[in-house]
Amino acid sequence: MTPSVQDRTRGTGGEDPVRDRVEEFVRSRVVPREPELDAGGPDARRARAALSREAKEAGLWALPLPEEFGGQGMPLLRYAAVAEAEGASDHGPAVLGSASLLDAGMLDRHARPAVRDRYLRPLVAGDVSASYAMTEPEVPGSDPALVATRAEQRPDGTWRVTGRKWFVSGAAHADVVTVLARTAGAVGDRDGLSLLLVRADAPGFRFVREVPVLGAAGQGEIELDGVPVPADHVIGAPGAALAVAGERLQLGRTLRALRWLGQGRRAFDLMCARAAGRVGSHGPLASHQLVQQHVFDALLALRTTGPLVHEAVALIADGRDARTEVGLAKVAAARMLQQVTDAAVQVHGAAGLGPDTALPALMRVGRAARILDGPDELHIGAVARRVLRAYGEAGAGT
Repeated sequence: MTPSVQDRTRGTGGEDPVRDRVEEFVRSRVVPREPELDAGGPDARRARAALSREAKEAGLWALPLPEEFGGQGMPLLRYAAVAEAEGASDHGPAVLGSASLLDAGMLDRHARPAVRDRYLRPLVAGDVSASYAMTEPEVPGSDPALVATRAEQRPDGTWRVTGRKWFVSGAAHADVVTVLARTAGAVGDRDGLSLLLVRADAPGFRFVREVPVLGAAGQGEIELDGVPVPADHVIGAPGAALAVAGERLQLGRTLRALRWLGQGRRAFDLMCARAAGRVGSHGPLASHQLVQQHVFDALLALRTTGPLVHEAVALIADGRDARTEVGLAKVAAARMLQQVTDAAVQVHGAAGLGPDTALPALMRVGRAARILDGPDELHIGAVARRVLRAYGEAGAGT
């Protein structure tokens, strides 16, 4: 089999037929409908539903989700390569039913039995849509201890949640939203935060607006005005939200980095095809040294980022502490995607700015990647402190 362009940037040959099938599905079915999906609204939801039906018919639905609840149970180490392939389009994970992996895993490990029984199977099937709400307007998203949303427990054990959240992925069509709220203590305390599973059809829940990210739909703002939540809809122990959230974020950041690798390879593919096929008065672009420099630097970024991301995957799959590796992978993948896409735009010239290629959308994702799931500065500081602390402890023992 002749290696694809993505295989060449990875440095390996195509060895997993499922990954190859996912790659082909995303390229032939999802990519052509990206403008429609990017626009959001009812048309986008109908398009996503139609593509998801095709994915189910092709046997590609919910590959990494638990078999117990209707998924295909693909282990994380194997799914990592598939995640790159489906992530070549920002819409791939949702279309293929993998976007619910974090919610399904969280509910499976931390929800009460009745909640697991009620929501997990329809979530995996795609009949229920879930979102996760942490960030709030006017509150630094990198410091969850400052959240202003509160949940008060009533004498009957139920909760009432009040607050506002934004940059909630998929909020416009969510059926349930996991909300980070303070249930005890004062603003700034790291204890006293809880995760509550809130139904979007509950009284007091309001979808406020779409929050476009550099022009693309998908994020939303919600308001909670005394929303009632059953007592058993607390995820994990009350007051222990940060432990559950940290577990979720570690895997979530790694999955994003895998998907950014897929998008980086897509941008690289577009750049190289343009360089090889575009001929000017001085010959093909590929013969220009400055274009060759773009290609080399982009390939170097891809080849050096991939091992970092897959090292984080291996540690998570093994149940080991991966905080340093996840921080490195997240920052490296975000920078790589922005760098490679920027180079691809430069090689395309004005065509890279217009609607005829995926590059503007990839550029948008690359720029947002350096803020979403924690800005670069958060990860740089956390990783550096962890490394320096280890050196300090080693020095104290000598």
